[in-house]
Amino acid sequence: MANIDLNLIRTFVMLYDTRSVTITAEQLFVTQPSVSYALSRLRDIFKDRLFIKTKGGMEPTATALQLYDELNQSLSKIENTIANVLHFDPAQSQKRFCVAMTDLGEMALLPPIFARLQKEAPNVEMEVVPLEIDKVDEWMSSGKIDAVICSRQLNNQNIERHIIFEERYVCIINEKFAPLSHELTMLQFMSHKHALVTRSQGHGATEEVLSRLGEKRKVSLEVSHFSILPSVLAKTELIAILPYKIATFFSESNPLKIYELPFTVPAFEVALHWQSRHNQSLSHRWFRNLIANALSDPQSH
Repeated sequence: MANIDLNLIRTFVMLYDTRSVTITAEQLFVTQPSVSYALSRLRDIFKDRLFIKTKGGMEPTATALQLYDELNQSLSKIENTIANVLHFDPAQSQKRFCVAMTDLGEMALLPPIFARLQKEAPNVEMEVVPLEIDKVDEWMSSGKIDAVICSRQLNNQNIERHIIFEERYVCIINEKFAPLSHELTMLQFMSHKHALVTRSQGHGATEEVLSRLGEKRKVSLEVSHFSILPSVLAKTELIAILPYKIATFFSESNPLKIYELPFTVPAFEVALHWQSRHNQSLSHRWFRNLIANALSDPQSH
C-alpha cells in the first residue's frame, strides 16, 4: 500500500463514477494511456481486476464495490482539507464547525454568532456541544471540536487563546421586590434569599470573595444551569448573581432589575480557544474572526 497516492485514488473514484476510461481521462485532464496505467497499478496494489470491460462500460468488481465508499469519502475529506488550507471561500463552503460552550454561551453568545454565520456563509454548518472542561483537551486533540468559548483558563501549551470581551458579575432580582434605591447595600443583599448556580459552571468567584469577607448568604435554591433562573426569579423574591451580559439578556424579556454587587469581585475574561495546529488554516482563521467580530459588534451586547 506504500505506493498508492492521491492520483490513483482520484482515477479509481472517477472511473467508478463514469465507467469510462475516455471520460475519466477528460475529467482528470490526462491521456487515456495514463488512466490505463493508473488502473494497472491499482490492480497490482489490490490484487484484483477492479473494473471489467463490457459493452455497457467498465463494470466494477465486488472488490471495487467494497472500496468505493471508503475511498470516495477519504478523497473528499483530503481534498477539502487541502482546499481549506490553500483557499477558503465562506460563501461557497459547506464546511461544518463544532464549538463547545456553556449554557450561558448558548443563550447570550450563540445568537449573534450564528446570525453572522448565516449572513456570510449560508451553507456552512455549526454544531454546539455542552462544555465539559475536563474533556476539552481530548476533544481538541481528536478534532471533535474546533473551538471552545469559556471564561476558564485552559492550561495546555497546544491551545491558543484570544480574549473576546471582559465580563463582570451583577445581581438580578424581580422588579416587584427590588429596593427603590439605585444601589444595593450589603445589608439588603444579605437579607434576601438567594438562588445559586453550582460552581461546576466555573462561576464560583463571588462565593470565594464572600467567604473572605466572613459572609454567608442564605441560599434557598441551588440549580445546575443559568437558563432556569428567569422563570424562577419572575415568581419569587430570590436574588441571583450572574454575568452582566446574561443578566441583560434575561431582563429584556422578564420583569427583572439589575444591580451592581455591593462588594468587589474581580472581572473575568471570556475567551475563544483553539488548537495551535489550526493557526494557518484559512477556514479556521475565518471562523475565529467571525466569532470575534460577531461578539465585538455593539449590537450583539
